[in-house]
Amino acid sequence: MIPPDSAERLASPTSETPSGTPSGTPSGTPSGTPSSSRGSSPLRVAIAGQPNVGKSTLFARLTGASLETGNWPGKTVERREGRVVTAKSTMTVVDLPGTYSLTAQSDEERVARDYVLRERPDVLALVIDSTALERGLYLLSEVLLLPVPVVVVLNRTDLAEKAGAPVDAAALSEALGLPVVPVVARSGGGLDRLVEVLERTAVERVAMTPIVLEVEPETTLLLSRTTELISPHVPEPYTAGWIAHKLVEGDEEAIELVHRWMPTDDHEALQAVLAGSGESGAGAGPAGMALAGARFAWAGRAARKATRARTAEDDRPTWTDRIDAFALHPLAGILILVALSFGVYELTLEIAGPLQDLLGGWVEAAGAWCGEKVAGMGALATAFVVDGLFGSVGLLITFLPVLAVFFAAFAFLEDTGYMARAAFVLDRALSAIGLRGKSFLPMFVGAGCNVPAVFGARVIESRSARLLTILLLPLVPCSARLIVLALIVPAFFSAYAAGVSVGLIGLNIAVIALLGFLLSHLMFKDERQSFVMELPRYSMPSLRAVGISVWTKLKAFLKDAGTMIVVVAISVWALSVFPGGLKGGEFSIHDSYLGQFGRFLEPLGRPMDMDWRLIVAIFTGFIAKEVVIATLGVLYSADGDLAVVATMQQQISPATALAFLVITMLFIPCVGTVAAMRREAGTRWMLFGSALLAVVSYLFGFGVYELAAMAGLDQIGSGG
Repeated sequence: MIPPDSAERLASPTSETPSGTPSGTPSGTPSGTPSSSRGSSPLRVAIAGQPNVGKSTLFARLTGASLETGNWPGKTVERREGRVVTAKSTMTVVDLPGTYSLTAQSDEERVARDYVLRERPDVLALVIDSTALERGLYLLSEVLLLPVPVVVVLNRTDLAEKAGAPVDAAALSEALGLPVVPVVARSGGGLDRLVEVLERTAVERVAMTPIVLEVEPETTLLLSRTTELISPHVPEPYTAGWIAHKLVEGDEEAIELVHRWMPTDDHEALQAVLAGSGESGAGAGPAGMALAGARFAWAGRAARKATRARTAEDDRPTWTDRIDAFALHPLAGILILVALSFGVYELTLEIAGPLQDLLGGWVEAAGAWCGEKVAGMGALATAFVVDGLFGSVGLLITFLPVLAVFFAAFAFLEDTGYMARAAFVLDRALSAIGLRGKSFLPMFVGAGCNVPAVFGARVIESRSARLLTILLLPLVPCSARLIVLALIVPAFFSAYAAGVSVGLIGLNIAVIALLGFLLSHLMFKDERQSFVMELPRYSMPSLRAVGISVWTKLKAFLKDAGTMIVVVAISVWALSVFPGGLKGGEFSIHDSYLGQFGRFLEPLGRPMDMDWRLIVAIFTGFIAKEVVIATLGVLYSADGDLAVVATMQQQISPATALAFLVITMLFIPCVGTVAAMRREAGTRWMLFGSALLAVVSYLFGFGVYELAAMAGLDQIGSGG
């Protein structure tokens, strides 16, 4: 046993610790505004925890439909906030991103710890999975370094009991010196008690018993010496003890902060102390590893005090083990994943398709009715109402059924615990192009519509893999692109229509693999991470949580992406109308700004024998890819889809048609997808992705035209 004087003490924020102790936890009440001085302001509650512990379900149960979503400032990490109103107070509840640790290796970890450090919530609720107690307690040992009162939320106690490993909440509370509240977030069990404890802890700043980490005397001395050197230079809201721990652990952000704070001479002295213990630079050295080992040991001791010793009976296979024998099998696991993905795809089409038609009919009827009412104001006003305003709103509304079904299916699978298995099964194969296993389902669903696929990428924890997935998703051939293929390919390649169509789809897949490989090795090479994942037990999803998740995501879509869709759609309509005006009773695209833009870009199309009409059609596909055919009908003066392709067949060669199809398949996606990219990845990445697709589509279109011309397909009627 290590002597008591060599133990590292971690105190809760309200515990008294001697000045200069290496814990760095401030004595007395944490700095910031105490609850008692807030007056009638809401109490601030932060919910933290590792991924897959039921944190989001708990948050949804607590806040209901009151929650609001957005992004954390300067981050693409989603922020969720809601309110809980009791007889005594109102609490603002913030759902922090799931994180395995508080070392700054990802945006999620930075957001979680920076919020606690800088915002100083009145209480932090740390959610721990009862079936993986020690893992959650390890995170708790890090959380207790932060200056905020903590309540441990012991979730999934029902599953722990069914597994024959119940957790004694009272014994755990005594071992930790912290309030421990058992709950079942899925059913809402224990939530009333949790709200009561959170409220009391936040208001009364309940004193907590310090915990002790047993480390070697050398590590304790290193922490003390580090704390002493940096104390004069650490500004609020940081604490010297917390920064000292992060330096010993090799936290890159802490190292950078200290470098900025300290004068050169003092910083060199600190570096000498850390280097003498093998701790200089990023990454944990011997002392950092010792701290990690001490945390695991402390978590193990606390867990043993709250649970009974395991027996041979506990090692019997559970239902989770039996299901995972198939779900994680190298072959069966992939077949199950493909079957589920196909099921989600079919479900989206079967449910969302009729709803899209129904909503589209309602919007069209409403637009026609309003058009009649404003008919006396002139043709321009009528066209704006029917085609501009209601056309853009109708485009927005038709996305909602697809998004709702996909969000529901995705939330359902994630709540059961299956999504972690899907990621595990495919991670090795997809990691070759910089993606993660969880990238598969969004990409599969993207074959129906790219918009929900982009939103689905948010379940990918790795920032680099999430961004890369979002950049590649627009290349997945959606159903709208396939409509364009189905109409044009048979007209030019009747004898080889099936082979040409499969080849064009295969080209998109090949471009996804090529760009994924290049981007992952050129742009995201420093962000690639090893794959570590905890597989949670299977559980029945909470329909309430699924419903709230769908509702909040739809609200966020309408608020952010929806605005952009309507504005862009109306803008494109205006560009197609002005300044040409009416000619022969119809608006002339030929003389419009859009037509002028097409003729301006016509030199780019000449190497592929494309005139301005094909270029304009490609750009109007930005509204929706189905619009490409309608635009071609107007520009080629043809009435009906078949008449369009028949007219085109007489005026352009198969090689030009093939280049047109390649560019259409690879070009900038529809406005809905672009808006989703902006919301999920930010404006900079949206612009980069759009520019990248514009360049890639042109290069591949030109290359395919040249190959087709070499095959003698550059003459009208030569497609066979």
